Amino acid sequence: MTTPHVALPRRRSTGRRLREALAPLLWIGPALALIGVIVLWPVVVLFRTSFEHISPDGFVFGSAGGKNFSDLFDEPDLNGVLVRTVIWVGAAVIITMIISMVLAQLFNAQWPGRRIARWALIAPWAASVTMTALIFRWALNDDSGVINVFLHQLGLVQYNSNGADWLGRPWVAFAWMILVAVFVSVPFTTYALLAGLQAIPQEIYEAARTDGASSWQTYRRVTLPLLRPAFLVASLINIINVFNNFPIIWEMTRGGPGHETATTTTFLFQLKESFIGESAAMSVINFALIIVMVLFFLRASRWREQVN
Repeated sequence: MTTPHVALPRRRSTGRRLREALAPLLWIGPALALIGVIVLWPVVVLFRTSFEHISPDGFVFGSAGGKNFSDLFDEPDLNGVLVRTVIWVGAAVIITMIISMVLAQLFNAQWPGRRIARWALIAPWAASVTMTALIFRWALNDDSGVINVFLHQLGLVQYNSNGADWLGRPWVAFAWMILVAVFVSVPFTTYALLAGLQAIPQEIYEAARTDGASSWQTYRRVTLPLLRPAFLVASLINIINVFNNFPIIWEMTRGGPGHETATTTTFLFQLKESFIGESAAMSVINFALIIVMVLFFLRASRWREQVN
C-alpha cells in the first residue's frame, strides 16, 4: 500500500524572516532616531560633562573625576535650594490640583455662559510662560506696578515702602512665583480632570441614585475613584512641569537676591556662568531628583491599581 504524500510547509528563508522583522523600522525608525538625537544623546553628553574640568570659557582641560560633585555638595546655598525646590513643587502642584478639581466640577455642570468660560480658561495656558512671568513682574513693581497702585488707592500701602516691595523680599517673592506657577498650570489640569469627569458613564450615576446614594456618597464612592486615572496623569505632568519650570523664577527674580529664591533648575543656570562642570553635575542631580519624585508619587498613589 502506497503511503499518501503529505506536503510539508516550506520554511521561510532567513533573509525573508529578517526583512519581515525589520519592516516595522521603516515606521518607527525616524521616531527612534529623533529620540536618540534629541533625548538620549544630550543625556550622555550631560553625564560626560559632569566629570570634566571645563573653564568658564568652555575649554575642556581633561577629566575632573568627582570634583564637580564634591564642589557642588560644598556649595553653602545648596541645602536651601533643595528645600525650596520641594516647597515649590509641592505647593504649586497641590494648590493647582485643588483649584482645578473645583473648576472641573463647575465646568462639568450645565449653566449659562459655560462655553465662554471654558474658552477664557485657555488664555493663561495659551500664553507664553515667559510673557506671563514678565507681566506679573511689572504688575508687582514696587513703584508703579498695577497691584501697588490699586493697593495705594485703597490706602493699604505707600509707595517705596517695605510693604510694597513684593519681589524684594525672598519669601514674599517666592510665594508670588508659586501663585504664577498655579496660574499657568490650572488650565491644562482643569481640562484633564474635566475630560476624566465627562468619561464617566451617566448610567453609573443613575444606578447610584436608584440605590439611594446621596450626592456626597456618589461623589466620594463613584466620581473620585473613576476620576483617579485622570487625576494621576494630571498630577504627574504638573510635577514634571513645575519642577523643570525656569521662566517664572528667572524672569521674576533671577533666583535672587543671591540664591534665595532659586530652585535647582535656576541654580544650575547660575552656576553655569562660572562653573560649567559643576552646573552639569547639578543637572545630573536634577535628573535623579525628578525620577525620585515621580517614583515616590507613583508609589504613594498606588498607580499599579490603575493598571491591573
